[in-house]
Amino acid sequence: MKVYGFGIMDKNHRRPWDSRLAYLVPLSAILAGVVWLILGAEPEKTEPRPEGTVEDILSLRDRDDLNVIFILVDTLRADRLGSYGYERPTSPNLDRLAEGGVRFAHHVSQSSWTKCSMASMWTGLYPARTRVLRHRHAVADEAKMPAEIFKDSGFRTAGIWRNGWIAPNFGFGQGFELYHSPKPSAHIQMAQRKKTNPGMQMGSTDSDVILSAEEFLRAHGHERFFLYLHLMDVHQYGFTEETALFGSEYSDFYDNSILWVDSLLGILFDVLEERDLLDKTIIVFASDHGEAFGEHNGEGHARNVYGEVTETPLIVSLPFSLDSGLVVDTLSENVDIWPTVLELLGLPGLEDPDGRSLVPDILAAGDTEHVMDETDVAFAQIDQTWGKTELEPRPMVAHNQGPWRLIYRSASPRLSELYNKVEDPKEQVNLATLEPEVLAEMNAAAGEYLESPAPPWGDDTPMLELDEVQLQQLRALGYGVQ
Repeated sequence: MKVYGFGIMDKNHRRPWDSRLAYLVPLSAILAGVVWLILGAEPEKTEPRPEGTVEDILSLRDRDDLNVIFILVDTLRADRLGSYGYERPTSPNLDRLAEGGVRFAHHVSQSSWTKCSMASMWTGLYPARTRVLRHRHAVADEAKMPAEIFKDSGFRTAGIWRNGWIAPNFGFGQGFELYHSPKPSAHIQMAQRKKTNPGMQMGSTDSDVILSAEEFLRAHGHERFFLYLHLMDVHQYGFTEETALFGSEYSDFYDNSILWVDSLLGILFDVLEERDLLDKTIIVFASDHGEAFGEHNGEGHARNVYGEVTETPLIVSLPFSLDSGLVVDTLSENVDIWPTVLELLGLPGLEDPDGRSLVPDILAAGDTEHVMDETDVAFAQIDQTWGKTELEPRPMVAHNQGPWRLIYRSASPRLSELYNKVEDPKEQVNLATLEPEVLAEMNAAAGEYLESPAPPWGDDTPMLELDEVQLQQLRALGYGVQ
């Protein structure tokens, strides 16, 4: 691995990695992790958190020292992580997080396009209610966002991001005291899958996000904080020579990038341990959407809402370790994330969310005396013309209900696809003609979903005028916006 140096984020403070030794140690940790992957022998690692029980979850709201770190890896499918059954060792650090935490086995994102998905995640509302559906749409200033709730409750709030679709002009900086997109500083030699846009440059990498996070923890780790990290190297298929373990096909490059990002997260977790923060921090790990590799005759994302682009991970690590971890088998969604975390901490909730708290499901997964508040319904949506200003909206909806999953095209309901997710988890056998009653019922429900009421802040969706520079930046992510 080649490292050429770090820039300075805060000129008034000398950063702990400004010496060569300081950054060689974490980079050596990456190499050590790769070595054990190759040799098949994982080094012993003790659990730095105290042991806890399901009942301890209920007492979290009584603590006044808890922090929250929200880690989002853009474009990450659940089924490419070891804790979700993947055979390749792509995610040893995340797997350890799941081993002593809570893993949600059947989790659904609300879109396959970042801006639409993140608007739903942060507000707890389905896309049909956020109305953030096209490339010029933004989240309204009147929307109550989780960072605002944390800030009002006395937390220091910071967001560190690399995806232009969640830039502050689209409304995503609300409530963050610091909302920062890092410039390149850790110049690491990266490999990358070639995208459709030949002019795309890597620029910064997720190592810059982790370095910025370390700086935030150095400055504010002694205070109560909410830290959001949005990582992009999986989206960009970026990885290092040392993490290029899985081949040279597109799908292999994707796995290589997951391993690279996982190694960076391992460094972050070590920093938290060194600063004695793991026993007072809830870590929430999620993704905005997945990635397709030809399952339905296409690659990438932001085109449809099949399972490969909407089935994502959700892992919650508590300030204590649960013996053997917990697995929640009920259906969960990204709109459920903040209702859950805010209830765990005893903080005020979101305004009129479609999502629900998953705390009852967590408790029931660990103790049969608790009753879960489960639902078997979930929605995902994309406007298939979201990037084409001159074209009329063309909504596509995925509707989960019990074992069934409907793919609904509003312009052509007769072309709806129906799958049995229990018998056909990859959605390869369309049962629409064999199950006409189920099809009719779910088509009707999908149509009703698209008529959902306005959000609490009203019907007007902010529309931005994007200049050519902004459009080029978004095109560099591989999107064909006009």
